[in-house]
Amino acid sequence: MNKYEKMLECNRKSSDEKIARARKAIFELMDEGEKVTVPRLMEKTGLSRGFFYKNSLVRQTFDKVMEQQGGMSHPRKNILDKAMNQEILSLQKQVKAMQEEMEKLRQENEKLKKALDRKNRELIRKL
Repeated sequence: MNKYEKMLECNRKSSDEKIARARKAIFELMDEGEKVTVPRLMEKTGLSRGFFYKNSLVRQTFDKVMEQQGGMSHPRKNILDKAMNQEILSLQKQVKAMQEEMEKLRQENEKLKKALDRKNRELIRKL
């Protein structure tokens, strides 16, 4: 085996190791329930951004996982959504209580108007 063939062999081994590391990181992120993104993979593997886009095997794996995670959102977003839902429920309760109070006040106002009308009629009769 000449030097050129040895160099090709080393490069192929290195490339295979990088591909294995990248695919392993993709599946680990997926198993951990995290959204798989190129920046997150770069951080986890130390590989370049271009590696994830240019390498066809890694790109296929990445695209397949992204397709599966299409509706997945960031964990912080889920926490914020829950907090916002609680806030919405609280505000809906307040609205309901205020509507009930407003209805009571309308009924009271109607009673007072009727009482005032009666008083006015009595005063007019006395004249």
